[in-house]
Amino acid sequence: MKDTLVSIITPLYNGERFLSETIESVLAQTYTDWEMLIINDGSTDRSELIARDYASRDNRIKVFSQANAGSAAARNNGIRRAQGRYLALLDADDIWVPQFLEWQLSLMKEKQTVLVYGAHRRIDANGNDILSPFYPPEKITYKDLLRTCSITCLTALYDTQPHGKIYLREEFRSLRDDYVFWLEIIKKAGVAYGNQKILGAYRIVSSSVSHNKKKMIRPQYLVYRKAEGLSVIKSLYYLTHWAINGVLKYKK
Repeated sequence: MKDTLVSIITPLYNGERFLSETIESVLAQTYTDWEMLIINDGSTDRSELIARDYASRDNRIKVFSQANAGSAAARNNGIRRAQGRYLALLDADDIWVPQFLEWQLSLMKEKQTVLVYGAHRRIDANGNDILSPFYPPEKITYKDLLRTCSITCLTALYDTQPHGKIYLREEFRSLRDDYVFWLEIIKKAGVAYGNQKILGAYRIVSSSVSHNKKKMIRPQYLVYRKAEGLSVIKSLYYLTHWAINGVLKYKK
């Protein structure tokens, strides 16, 4: 485990349209001690070719392939291979600002915490802003995270040193796997801190499952019942909060 190295885990499934922009945002980082592990999850388009072309030009980028198994399995594949002390989950259609790693490592040091997240723009398939930027709370606890997920994958950074590597629950495949991941970390950490600077851009397209709250109701309920072991009453209580907060989040 390299003490200053950030391991960036990028699951890739048919992401040829946006992948280059995502990788370019990593290459533009002012903090340069990173590795990018791209896990091709059975893509049928030109995604893997694009990724391997970048890898041939920069040895910090590494590409691995697996049969399609969902984002949780792809992320776990990357986490197992990661050599860095710090873990970042960056999807293949999202974008970082050049100072992302620099700012998040600085906040982590300032707050003496193992998990940080932050604000981000929300863009469409063409890169145009839709909705207003999302500004999360400056501090959250486990109970706060149960009520609403303020941690967006592209803005989070986790320090593995105190608690070791944590893996995603693969039975959730590509639905709420990242949310359960943050819950696992914050249960150990106690608290996480949010950066109020705009750290990147989260892409919302018509096929984004996380944007369709009706499709997310059952997976969200299963997080409370199966992953967190909450009672039916508590699960429904937190599900109600999550639904209300989700509607408000996408009205802004």
